[in-house]
Amino acid sequence: MNRSIIGALSAAVVAVGVLTPAASAAPAPQAACPDAGPGLLRCLTTYTPGLAHTLVDDPVGWGADDLASAYRLPAGPGPDTVVGISIAFDAPNLEADLATYRAQYGLPPCTTANGCFRKVNQQGAAAPLPTANFGWALESTLDVSMVSAACPSCRIVVVEGNSPGFADLAETEDTAVRLGAKVVSNSYGAREGGAPLAYASHYRHPGVTVVASSGDSGFTAASYPAVLASTVAVGGTSLASDPDSPRGWAESAWTYGGSGCSAYIAKPAWQHDTHCGKRTVADVSAVAEDLAIHSTDAGGWLPVSGTSASAPFVAGLYGRSGRAGVAQPADLYARASQFADIVTGNNDPAASGKKCGGDYLCVAGPGYDAPTGVGVPNGLTGF
Repeated sequence: MNRSIIGALSAAVVAVGVLTPAASAAPAPQAACPDAGPGLLRCLTTYTPGLAHTLVDDPVGWGADDLASAYRLPAGPGPDTVVGISIAFDAPNLEADLATYRAQYGLPPCTTANGCFRKVNQQGAAAPLPTANFGWALESTLDVSMVSAACPSCRIVVVEGNSPGFADLAETEDTAVRLGAKVVSNSYGAREGGAPLAYASHYRHPGVTVVASSGDSGFTAASYPAVLASTVAVGGTSLASDPDSPRGWAESAWTYGGSGCSAYIAKPAWQHDTHCGKRTVADVSAVAEDLAIHSTDAGGWLPVSGTSASAPFVAGLYGRSGRAGVAQPADLYARASQFADIVTGNNDPAASGKKCGGDYLCVAGPGYDAPTGVGVPNGLTGF
């Protein structure tokens, strides 16, 4: 992984595809999808505009090989579980960008021709597809890349909604299940409330594991659909190589990873944390910072961040475990000892954890905490 270029950007700006001496600060990361209005969900990816044009064919960020090492994934590819991606708008270059990613990391081809890849509209038809949207396309590219890194043998069905509205994305969920998905990943969110919760039943399907991003705004109001008791809520971490540790990697709560205490959803019987009387987010976590993807629309390889990376990665692990559809959120707590506990970091950096009084709701520590849940994957046994 080439991280030196990212560091160099702190002293440079992007201009005409090259790095020039900085007279001002480097371009800052920004949300791929703008803040959603009423009745809309927002994709949870951040990227640095223009950065891909300085990298072209040089991946920067954690790749599939890094993730396999960090999370002790088995050498065998696993089963051909169908993993569904619920998403808004079309990503015209999605299959080509996925092919570039998989080739870069030595993963087998996943194409329409070999039956591994399928992209449909929210009704399940190959055409017509929705209009294209850059931010959501970047999100789609991240999603299929992370599923591929977690489960190279899984088949992928991408269901594209006409809009990021609650109703359209609820229909994509149902369609993914109808098309055979045993696990469905949702890398988007909105503040929980009466309007989105009216669609909760669409994220609850017998025989299907539903996974969702916990959010990218740190400790705040719980994010829908992650807050649903039927959903595996996935938080985010920051990953670093650490040759001196037994694991070979160091990990801490990601600064922006979402956590929260629901104002609406009753406490599930399988959650026993004491400072939130209702549903607590998150359940489990994985790396959400500096993931390498290839985006034709963005200009090539670039690093992206967001719990929209950790959620599809965990969805892929469910697919690879052979327990997709059987596994539900409660199982994570019953198998907590099978995960690597994350004990450092917080998602309330401005107040250094003081927003929630230094509590486990925003500060990582031994055992369950809201930013990282029961911990991060340590092989597949926890799933």
